[in-house]
Amino acid sequence: MWTISKLTFKEIISKRIFLITIIMTLVFLTLYGTAIYFAGREGAEVEDAVQGTELILMQQFVSSQLLGVGLYFSSFITALLAIMSSVSAISGEVSSHQIDTWLMRPISRSQFVLGKFFGLALLMIAYAVALFFSIIFLHQGIGVEWMSLDIEPIQMIKAVSVFAIQPFVLIAFGILLSTRMTTLNAGIVAIILYGAAFIGGFIEQFGAVVEKASLVNIGIIMSLVFPIDSMYRKMTVLLFDSANDPLSLAQGGMFTSVSTPGNIMVWYAVLYGIVAVLFSIYSFKKRDV
Repeated sequence: MWTISKLTFKEIISKRIFLITIIMTLVFLTLYGTAIYFAGREGAEVEDAVQGTELILMQQFVSSQLLGVGLYFSSFITALLAIMSSVSAISGEVSSHQIDTWLMRPISRSQFVLGKFFGLALLMIAYAVALFFSIIFLHQGIGVEWMSLDIEPIQMIKAVSVFAIQPFVLIAFGILLSTRMTTLNAGIVAIILYGAAFIGGFIEQFGAVVEKASLVNIGIIMSLVFPIDSMYRKMTVLLFDSANDPLSLAQGGMFTSVSTPGNIMVWYAVLYGIVAVLFSIYSFKKRDV
């Protein structure tokens, strides 16, 4: 199993798509850092015109919005890479007939699936954690004192732990689709569900603002179907420490959560990924290759 994990790890790294992703990630971080730097300079000049509580609220809102933008697109980039790398994990091997070579060896199908999963999951979780801290350090370091937020290390640790659950779930679900569908079909299904999850999340937040229980329930149901957006929302709550805070919108803006996901949703997402992996093993065992 671990041999397959190592080979999967090396295979993904050697692909051109991974190199392109790393290059574009560096471009994204460069542009984000540039935006933060100039926003910090412009914000510092505002201090001469605005004073007191109004200045503090403005600083908190602008700074948290920019940090939220960086983390939002980091989540988006991580999700797309996780989907693209996982939906071909099994179907790609089957279509190229390389699976025949693997199954001729003393390796069970469950070991093959687990090897693929651990190889991809470890790589994508490492990428997600690195990207998360890159955004945090750029925001806190380049944005001068005016842009920096009061974020404790324990907040960052809790937030990145939840942030890393997103690629874990996406890899598990992508491999499950890959055991029964072609790469193209699996990719379409995964991307549509990913988009639907975020739309459901925005509907839930809007419902919480206007106090419409029906809209909130729609978002909750979508989170149960695909708990990706709820993990992003939980991450922002932990990072901005805005749980049960009536000023959470002023703190994190549109990128935080008014309807706060509970800790039980975090465990549900982890269980969701584990069950998806178990179903992947069962599905692949039943598949005629």
